[in-house]
Amino acid sequence: MTSTGNVVKPSGMVTGSLIAISFGTVFILVNSGGLPTPWPLIIRVAGVLAAAVLLVALFRKARIPTNAGGPADINGFTDRRYWIIVAAEVVALFGGLFLINSVWERPELAIAWIATVVGVHFFALAWAWRLPLFHGLGAVMTVLGLAGFVIAASGGSEATIALVAGVGSGVALLATVAVALRRAAG
Repeated sequence: MTSTGNVVKPSGMVTGSLIAISFGTVFILVNSGGLPTPWPLIIRVAGVLAAAVLLVALFRKARIPTNAGGPADINGFTDRRYWIIVAAEVVALFGGLFLINSVWERPELAIAWIATVVGVHFFALAWAWRLPLFHGLGAVMTVLGLAGFVIAASGGSEATIALVAGVGSGVALLATVAVALRRAAG
């Protein structure tokens, strides 16, 4: 949070929301392609429209000074803990993807792994930044990622894995931005 007199603005809300909107949209666009026609187009258009609405709402909110309360003096993206969490996430992502793709030759599991690792990283960010909302996002994304593994183990298709673990994670990211914007407005 940054403060000027009695006006308090969430310092990382815009940046964090932009990151979540970007990754959420990518999750949706990339992982809906294996579905039968017309679903990829419908899901992609809905995802892009949702992202556009969130961007408009975010930029409108970013221009309005607020008196929203919340944890003060959080360093956000400059905090050493953030970079340790991101470094651990990168090692887990690429290490797991190497095993999934090169050793086990199961590329259909990649999105389930990505969703699981990203979900777990939100628990650490929730702790570091004292943002309880991230516990919910972390839980949803972790469950969606693990559900992707269960679907694979049950003989489900790659498209179904991508829909649940990938598109579902994208929706979770966009929904979290919507919840954060609603809380900031209230």
